[in-house]
Amino acid sequence: MSQSFSPVLELSMQLMREPSVTPYDGACQDILAKRLTALGFDCQTLLFGDPQATGRDAQVKNLWAKRHGMSQHDAPQTPNTAEKKPVLCFVGHTDVVPTGDEALWTYPPFEPTLHDGYLYGRGAADMKTAIAAFVVALERFIGEHPEHQGDIALLITADEEGPSVHGTAEVVQTLRARGERIDYCIVGEPSSSKRVGDVIKHGRRGSLGGYLTVTGKQGHVAYPQLAVNPIHHALPALAELAATRWDNGNADFPPTSLQIANLNAGTGASNVIPQTLTAQFNFRFSTETTADALTASTEAIFAKHFANSEAHYQIDWQLSGQPFLTAHGALLAACQTAIAATTGEHATPSTSGGTSDGRFIAPMGAQVVELGVCNATIHQIDECVKVADLETLVTIYENILKNLLVKY
Repeated sequence: MSQSFSPVLELSMQLMREPSVTPYDGACQDILAKRLTALGFDCQTLLFGDPQATGRDAQVKNLWAKRHGMSQHDAPQTPNTAEKKPVLCFVGHTDVVPTGDEALWTYPPFEPTLHDGYLYGRGAADMKTAIAAFVVALERFIGEHPEHQGDIALLITADEEGPSVHGTAEVVQTLRARGERIDYCIVGEPSSSKRVGDVIKHGRRGSLGGYLTVTGKQGHVAYPQLAVNPIHHALPALAELAATRWDNGNADFPPTSLQIANLNAGTGASNVIPQTLTAQFNFRFSTETTADALTASTEAIFAKHFANSEAHYQIDWQLSGQPFLTAHGALLAACQTAIAATTGEHATPSTSGGTSDGRFIAPMGAQVVELGVCNATIHQIDECVKVADLETLVTIYENILKNLLVKY
């Protein structure tokens, strides 16, 4: 006799069985499109990238699904109907990070397993269960409010854990070209800390990466006058870079930070001065500064230290995302009210953590929050989530939909 599961648990496990390591989607988006089509969504598959390539240029499968609510003409005319009906979009990703050594897992990572009230498997927390929760919330909400006001959309990608080139970023470019908009965006990332809904991410710091190459002249350590040591020439500039205070942050963001993440030089022999040194560093920056300002300040530090140097340096830059912040408004209020009604929790807005695909949505002028399950085991061996938290998240999402699209 087969075991019966709740709708959200059943859909979560169905998605988790797909070994969708980035940028591979498996059948996840097909499973979702089938459920959404039954709810009246227009589902479009958007393929970007090279189907023959791997890595950064690999083809990525994306799903854009949209359901229209009551139009301006259908809605009862009131003094407030001069405003446009809102577009609420859920953003998520079906790709997951690699499993690591599968022998270290208690249960096979792509065979979702229930044990002691937890669901184990890759994607349990990050973030297939949140996608399932939103779809089930939609089924409940549309069943009760088939003529909801405003439009509902889902943007699902298989390129969030990887380069993030042909995923949400490129879908947003397509939407802009069509003249489409997003007013409210819920990113289903695992934002919660100890209890579902205790933390809402309402912004993120920017991320700016620097890739440094210092070129000297290789030689024998016994004859330094005949060589140019790139390590000796790089270290003073790197030390100043690490010691610089870039800003003081503000009420919503901590001060901008810099971390040197990688440093490489040497031939493997102790008697050889190397030809080159390479380093990688990363800024996580607040709204108190800009990527251009950080780039200019860094270049100035290196220019000063290398002004009379026989070594040469080059810095290549990669901006992964600008900082964004959603001020207290309709979306944040709807989320906090929904959480309080469901759990009694007062959700704390936060901008901590890394980046998310919300960074691609915010420039569209949307209010953006991240709200999902607890993040304690994301990317880990034996990734898991409390089964009870899935039902809680469904109810929270359903209440948000009601708050924004029924009482509009």
